[in-house]
Formats: sequence, C-alpha cells, structure tokens
Amino acid sequence: MQALLAAVLFGASAPLSKLLLGEVQPIPLAAFLYLGSGTGAFLMLLFQRLRNAGRVEEAQISRSDLPWLAGALLAGGVAAPILLLFSLNRTPASTASLLLNFESVATTLIAVLFFMESIDRRIAWSIGLVTLASILLSWTGNKWGLSLGALGVIGACFLWGLDNNFTRHISAKNPLIIVGIKGLGAGTCSLGLSLLLRHPMPGLRYALLAMLLGAISYGISIQLFILAMRALGAARTSTLFGTAPLVGVILSIFILRETPTLLFWAALPFMLAGAWLMLTENHDHHHTHAPVEHNHRHTHPDEHHLHVHPENVPLVNGSHAHVHFHEPLVHDHAHAPDLHHRHRHADHH
Repeated sequence: MQALLAAVLFGASAPLSKLLLGEVQPIPLAAFLYLGSGTGAFLMLLFQRLRNAGRVEEAQISRSDLPWLAGALLAGGVAAPILLLFSLNRTPASTASLLLNFESVATTLIAVLFFMESIDRRIAWSIGLVTLASILLSWTGNKWGLSLGALGVIGACFLWGLDNNFTRHISAKNPLIIVGIKGLGAGTCSLGLSLLLRHPMPGLRYALLAMLLGAISYGISIQLFILAMRALGAARTSTLFGTAPLVGVILSIFILRETPTLLFWAALPFMLAGAWLMLTENHDHHHTHAPVEHNHRHTHPDEHHLHVHPENVPLVNGSHAHVHFHEPLVHDHAHAPDLHHRHRHADHH
C-alpha cells in the first residue's frame, strides 16, 4: 500500500505540473519541485524530533551509509536528469516517453544481477505487464526508433535504477533525512543548470506553488517509496511504483478534462493484472537468517526482534531504533525481500 500510495502521489505530479508549465519552464520547474521535496522533508524532520521529545524512532544516517547516499544523489539527482536533458534534444518526445517506462526494468535488472535480490516467474510477469501497460499509455502513434539520444534516455533509466538500488541499501534509515538531502541536492543542481542556461526564473507565487507540489508529490511520495523498499525490496517496489502513469492519466481526465484514448482502455487490464500479481504474491519457503548487526525502526515483540536491550536504551512501547544483533535463525514463513530476508535463493525457489 505504501508503494501504491507513492505511485498515486507521484502520478499526480504530471497533470498538476502541466498546469504550472505555462508559467514556469521545465528545468526551473524541476528545480523548485526538488527543492520543495527537500525543504518539506526537513520541516517534517524538525516536527518529528520535537514530537518525539528525545526518543529515537528512526535510525539515523551513519558514516557507512554516506557512499550509498552520495551514489543515489549523484546517479538519480544529478547525472540522470542531465543525461535525459541532453538526450531529449536528439530524441522525439514520443520515443522518450516510451523509453522512460523502462526505469522499473532497469531497477530490477540491477537488483537481480548485482545485488542478488530474488524474483520468481510471477514477479517477472508482473514487471512485464506493468511495463507493457506503461508503454501503451505513452504511445502517441508517431514514428520512433533507436538513436544516440534514445540510448541516452535508456541510460538515464539505468541511472535511476542505480539510484533506487543504492537507496534500498539505506532504506532502514530515517527516510526524511534521505529525501531531504536528495531533494535539496537535486534541486540545487537543477537550479544551477537553469542559471547556466539562462532560463527565466518564475515569480514568487509560482515558485512557492511548485515547491508545495514538490513537497507532496515528490517528497512524501519518495518517503513512502523508501518505506516500501524496507518491506519489498527494490524490484517489487519499483514495479508497483510503475503504476504512476495510470494515475497520471486518470487525474488528467478529471483535472485537465482530457478524453481517455483507446490505448488507455487497452493498457488498463494489463496494469491491473500486473499490480494484482505483485500484491497477491505469497513467497513461502524454508530459509536461514545469517547473524547480523544493524540499526532500524522496529517494535517489540515480533519474531525477529526478541533481543535484550542494552542498558543505555530503555525498553519502550511503540516504534524505536537502536543498534541490535540478530542470532542465526532457521524457519519457514511467507516473506518478501525485506530488511531481514535478503538471502540468496536455491534454483527451485
């Protein structure tokens, strides 16, 4: 549900941003959307700390997390948008729209090939159906073909796929800090690019509207995306997030009074079938948990958190975070690639 709600909020950004594009050029708009997401996240972080009155509810970013955070920021917040920008100049908009749907495919390939995340045939079908539906939603009927610019768009998708996988490695940590740093970093980069290209800056009213939209459609959406990755891993979360174009089209029908095309009705069953396959997955097998020490938000008691609390960490009701150790454990239950189930699979699983 977190992944789907993230898709709903992000999907809403396309038709709502379209209302602002008459007053704000694309790159400055992207800058203020990202700056809004980062600013909103840090304001929420301030409220969280005041509300908790000293209780640590979410794990904080540690020094070992910084390379993953920097990699995510550079790949997804800096390199991907710049590569996409230069590629769009050499690529028809119709081709770019189609190719941008391969972000979830890129995320899955990287997750499976390089980070050993497990998927089975059911999940592969889900990814394929959601991607096919997104392609149908993006199809304009114009001619298209692969070119250097098209390869650049695909490259941007793989950079966002890297961003998603790098972020998965720190998804146990406070998502407000991650979103705040990524939002302000990407926003500053886009703003600098706008100034370098001498694009006109919007008036205060439209800048604030863009930041408000960014705080909700980007900031809260990415927070939910990170929380979903804790429980589902990168491949499954990005696939459910891939339903965002459907949300965008539905909202465009109501907000912009656009008439749904025949391809919308063709894409709808594929999108729903892909989401249904993902949501009804029941992955159950005998598995072994290796001993591990880590820090993340958790509650007591549950099957994986029966540890004794250190003297400097009082036992509290509700969610809290501290460094804790997991003993080796062998058992059998339904699970996804969450924080405690990122194990390798035998061929028959």
